[in-house]
Amino acid sequence: MSERHGVVVGISGASGAAIGVRIVEHLAQNPRCAVHLVVSPAAERTLAEEIGTTALPRLRALAFRDHAPSDVGASIASGSFPVSGMIVAPCSIRTLSAIAWGQLDNLLVRAADVQLKERRRLVLLVRESPLHLGHLRAMVQATEIGAIIAPPLPAFYLKPQSLSDVVDQIACRAINLLGLPDVAVPAQQWHGEDAGRT
Repeated sequence: MSERHGVVVGISGASGAAIGVRIVEHLAQNPRCAVHLVVSPAAERTLAEEIGTTALPRLRALAFRDHAPSDVGASIASGSFPVSGMIVAPCSIRTLSAIAWGQLDNLLVRAADVQLKERRRLVLLVRESPLHLGHLRAMVQATEIGAIIAPPLPAFYLKPQSLSDVVDQIACRAINLLGLPDVAVPAQQWHGEDAGRT
């Protein structure tokens, strides 16, 4: 049996906290995965407002390890610590910009920077609309240094029946973008207009 995959999940203060929660829930169900959680102070407020005051304690209980965002000396701040990738969901513009230009003033951004320098996958679910040129340039910069920009957009062609369906599809897609077969989760897929025809 191979080793567990360490996956860092960062939750920043943008709206859409339910997506980060669902990602952690999926990963925590996988015995092959160890979730390292970093929740920013702004995300704590968003979690409370969008989901409720019990969301953060439940998230922390699901994680293999919960890291304080101020702890820049944590294990995941070093490239020598073995993790397999990171997802930031949702990713605020402030966090995106800090990652893009190396402003490493907290653990969430530092851990993201480690993924880039170690050539591991970093998936950023950037949550903002509309976008001005500064936002777009930050996305380009992050992409050029190795991040995957994956805005949390509904897959309407899959005909979701509820908001929960939308959140789950986005969460599964983000996890699968890590490219880790042992961590991948089943996700609804488009099979083309000819699916089911003989």
